[in-house]
Order: sequence, then structure tokens, then C-alpha cells
Amino acid sequence: MLAPSPLLASPAIDTVARLREAVVQTRTLSIPSLSFGIGSMDDRLASGGLDGGGLHEIAAGSSSLTDDAAATLFLAGIAARFAAEVGQTVCWAMTDFDLYAPGLEQVGIGPAKLLYAQGRKDVDVLAIAEDALRDGSLACVIAEVKSADMTATRRLQLAASDGQTPMLLYRRYRTRDRCPLSSPSSAMTRWRISCMPSERLPWPGVGRARWQVELVRQRNGDPFSLELEACDAQGRLALPAPSRDRAAPPRRTDARDDAISRAA
Repeated sequence: MLAPSPLLASPAIDTVARLREAVVQTRTLSIPSLSFGIGSMDDRLASGGLDGGGLHEIAAGSSSLTDDAAATLFLAGIAARFAAEVGQTVCWAMTDFDLYAPGLEQVGIGPAKLLYAQGRKDVDVLAIAEDALRDGSLACVIAEVKSADMTATRRLQLAASDGQTPMLLYRRYRTRDRCPLSSPSSAMTRWRISCMPSERLPWPGVGRARWQVELVRQRNGDPFSLELEACDAQGRLALPAPSRDRAAPPRRTDARDDAISRAA
């Protein structure tokens, strides 16, 4: 019978394995994922949410203003939840300042939490975002660009990992018919957001907005698509409730109804 190899029996192998496990655990603790709080989303995401030290890309489902607004509010809601604690700030870099502050505040990100930065070109915006990520003091960094090649996204991913800060890259449409997510990227997740008709209310008015949320690509996971209700005042999404689970509206009575009741 052959004796076991001294190399296989060496305790050095066990030591290396323990060190690797410790590195993985340390990274998991230092860069937590942001859960959406929706099981059908979190269970399908490789990290159980959005990696707090990674690059995530968002694009509108079309070049229309409505889809553009939906995508903006989607990423603003995510940023608001990353910056939920008191004193945390979000850096938002762009070339054209066209944000609607009351709309952002309705999804939980008020002016006190926002630090705006403006560049003349996309390359300036990307440089601002990279510096902000490496600083490590921000809750989240957002950048709006029309062009970012593979090298640029790789740099952002590395900066997000080094600074342990989430990066949300909003890819704006360059041409009307070409989706911005068609180009390659180093992003950990890539999202596409489109507007859908809101639920009809039992009385005149407008219901809570609904979006088609598509995860086009993710590392170590499969894509998926869900119909969700838009962000609330804390930036949280929600699954639409089935009609049978909705509370029935209170019956409206008038003087004639009261008279009939008394007569009966």
C-alpha cells in the first residue's frame, strides 16, 4: 500500500484554503449588497441584491421622455436607499443639468443628500465619477453618459471595488433606435426600465406608476424581467397586488341612500 504524498498531507494547503475563505468573508462583510426587499428579485440576483462595491448600469427602455424619467427615478431610488443613513451623500455627475429636484425628493433623495458635479464631456464625467469612487466617503456615485467603452467601465468597476462604493452608470441614448446596453461593459448588472400603464383606480385619478424592470445581464446569474410598481418615498419598489387582494373602496352614501335605509 502506497504511503500518502507528503505534499498532499502538508498543513500548508489547509492554511491557504483558510486564508482564501477569510478573504472572501472579509469582502462580503465590508461590501454588503443592497436588497430590494422583493423575493422574486433578490432570489434571482447572484449576490442577493446590488453589490455595494460594484458597477451597475441602467438604461431607459426607449428614447422617449417617459422611459427616460422612469430610468432616472429607478436609479435615484436605489441611490436613496444606499444613502438612507443620516449624513450620507450621493454624487451625481452629468454633462447637462436637467434633473427635476421635486421628482427626486419624492423617491427619497432630497437636496441635502445630493452633491452635483458637471463636466463638459462624457470623459470628464467618467473621470469625476472615478475620483469620487476612490475617495470612499460617499454612499453612492451616479454618472450620466452617452458613451463609455470597455476600458472606462473596467476602470469604474475597479474604482468602485477599491472605494467600496456602489457606482450607478446611467447610459443615455445616443441614437433613437440603438439601445445603450448593446455595447460591451464590465458592469456587474445591467438594467433596462420602461413605463407601463398604471393600475386603474376605483375612483377618478391616477394610480401608482408601473415599470417593466429588465435585468439584461448579470455576473454569475441569469437575466429576468418583472412588472413592478414605481419607487415610493423611501425609494422602494413593490410587486403589484392582485385585484382580489386590494381593499374594496368604501361605499359612498348620500341623502337619498340614508332616506331609503330609514324607510326600510
